[in-house]
Amino acid sequence: MTRPMLDSQPAALSQSPHQSIPVLDIVVPVHNEEGDLESSVRRLHAYLDVALPYSARITIADNASTDGTLLVAHRMAADLPGVRVVHLAEKGRGRALRTVWLASDSPVLAYMDVDLSTDLAALLPLVAPLISGHSDIAIGSRLTRSSRVVRGPKREVVSRCYNLLLHGTLATRFTDAQCGFKAIRADIAHALLPLVEDTGWFFDTELLILAERSGLRIHEVPVDWIDDADSRVDVLATALADLRGMARVARALARGAVPLAAIKASLGRQPLTPPNAAVAGVPPGMVAQLVRFGVIGVASTAAFAALYLALHAALGAQIANFLALLITAMLNTAANRRFTFGVRGRQGAGRHHVQGLLIFGVGLALTSGSLAVLHAVSAAPDKGVELAVLVVANLVATLTRYVALRSWVFGRRNLTSTTLETN
Repeated sequence: MTRPMLDSQPAALSQSPHQSIPVLDIVVPVHNEEGDLESSVRRLHAYLDVALPYSARITIADNASTDGTLLVAHRMAADLPGVRVVHLAEKGRGRALRTVWLASDSPVLAYMDVDLSTDLAALLPLVAPLISGHSDIAIGSRLTRSSRVVRGPKREVVSRCYNLLLHGTLATRFTDAQCGFKAIRADIAHALLPLVEDTGWFFDTELLILAERSGLRIHEVPVDWIDDADSRVDVLATALADLRGMARVARALARGAVPLAAIKASLGRQPLTPPNAAVAGVPPGMVAQLVRFGVIGVASTAAFAALYLALHAALGAQIANFLALLITAMLNTAANRRFTFGVRGRQGAGRHHVQGLLIFGVGLALTSGSLAVLHAVSAAPDKGVELAVLVVANLVATLTRYVALRSWVFGRRNLTSTTLETN
């Protein structure tokens, strides 16, 4: 493996034929794997020599093996160029990765499980965005639509439930936290790894959560993956340890114990800035906001009308109006939060919905007052007239709603507060 090397700049990496540092350091953590280690390392070494256009090193990280794994590893290092061995006296995949990654001189760091369950053809797509500087961390995913996976139903259910739990409790967006096929830029590793407490299987998940919360770009690669039938991982024990890790990380984030703001300021992507120029005196960004708000408003009004007509016969005008407006107001707040004002994640969502319901009260007063006036003028107005009056009142309430959402609920001060909560 004598291809050109790259230096470890935090921006895009450039090739230099005069350097001896490998671009990529691939760690293979092992514990009592003397039976599989040699065949896997030879297969990986042959693939790197033929298919990877960058220089690479294989680091076998032995985690306190008690069989002949360490002897096999040293034999591989003596026999194959670009293979080295690091021995750790304590077990723990996370401990091994932290130790080797922090000590490595390569600008891009990766790891893969010794069973090579992931198709090696995914290695170049995994590391290329990191070498180019486009992304900060890259992960293989077995849970995307284009992934192809062969494994038993037990592992499939556990994996999907685990990732759904992550999405629901910690608002993560990456699809597969535990696939043993990941890469990270060295500068990012040096910033994040000191904050990762787990030394076992939860290490990957904790690292990804911190990276995402720091505003780093996580690149996902769909992989072909075949389960190792001889895997000795205790699924239940690992799942329980992961749940404890999730609870610990959630508490730390809630207390603000993790300095994510500092990492985000130094390494994370900054928020996209709106155009500086105003259009005909309209503040920047308002035109696009109004368009999105209008689309959502039309959909909300249509939903309100449908609900009102459906409920009117059984509940009467005022109760039907109340329920239809309440339901559409909650949906409207959620849609505007996400699409009009670009607020993502769960932080601040409860407060936003409470404020939205207060604005709903204003809308209810406008529509109910309009109904009361109509009924004072006509004792038995036509249902179509009632609906027309309500639609007009609802449009006035919608304009009021936009002003309140923009200036109060999702105003600069509240969005800054939400950002600080997230960090």
